[in-house]
Amino acid sequence: MKISSHFDGKRYRNAVPTAMSTATSYWQMARRWLLGKEQRVPKPALAGFSVDAVALAQPVPPTALRATWLGHSTVLLEIDGRRFLTDPVWRPRSSPVSFMGPKRFFPNPLPLAHMPPLDGVLLSHDHFDHLDPLAVRALARTGVPFFCPLGVGRHLRRWGVAPNKITELDWWQTHTLAPNFTLVATPARHFSGRRLGLDQDATLWASWVLLGPAHRAFFGGDSGPFAAAFQQIGDTYGPFDLTMLEIGAADPDWADVHMGPTVAVAAHQALRGRALLPIHWGTFNLAYHAWTDPAEEVQQAAASAGVALLLPRPGERVEAAQAPYVSGWWRG
Repeated sequence: MKISSHFDGKRYRNAVPTAMSTATSYWQMARRWLLGKEQRVPKPALAGFSVDAVALAQPVPPTALRATWLGHSTVLLEIDGRRFLTDPVWRPRSSPVSFMGPKRFFPNPLPLAHMPPLDGVLLSHDHFDHLDPLAVRALARTGVPFFCPLGVGRHLRRWGVAPNKITELDWWQTHTLAPNFTLVATPARHFSGRRLGLDQDATLWASWVLLGPAHRAFFGGDSGPFAAAFQQIGDTYGPFDLTMLEIGAADPDWADVHMGPTVAVAAHQALRGRALLPIHWGTFNLAYHAWTDPAEEVQQAAASAGVALLLPRPGERVEAAQAPYVSGWWRG
């Protein structure tokens, strides 16, 4: 599947020059990690969250646009009679091993055994906090189709997904689910890899556009600032009734590959979005900031820009039309 113009024969490349980190040394980063005084994990530990599994099991109305944030970048999205799951992660740690690495602040509110029927699983890239073999294996047994950027299918096949259930797309390629429903893989500014640098950028990363008969939604996955691309996506496929954009795990040291709250609000505006559902926060300790900072900062940025936010608690099902809605769950 290495046919993209963004593939140089060895690695996929971003459309604009991108640095994974501007830190002067790994020691500098390690010192910040070890000596920082930020409250990076909840204290006391969070209680578990739950979903209304009975309500989720009901058919999706043909004009619905609802989202259930399950933590980090995992969202159960109901749109125009269809149901999609984004970047499924159920493992207790974002790590290649089960005994160490960033631990979830709370279990995924929806047990995999209670997952309602899906029309598709959308994958943004292959990092551990976005692609979980445990979840993929369980979902593969249901026969659900997977949609992913180029190259990510090799992971899925290894974990039991039937090849005919995998659709790999390059940026700007489309897949027609029905005459009135289309998926589009769109650009992002990030990187990939699961083997500690041995396979860095061997697979592509992407964002996703969902075009239904009544609504349009955008799932950003992971991306750094990418104003031109967001503007092009918004001009081509917007306006969007709902955007899902990352706000957490951001830092000046890696500002090219993670956008943070302020840039997320600007991206939402470039995409011509209506309601913004922040993702990629409040679930793993992946950065130097306090774990509640992204939620507090995105509210300030959204208020200044006049953007309608959706900040539900984990497992809470919300309508896009509810925005603005801020649950404040992280404040206890």
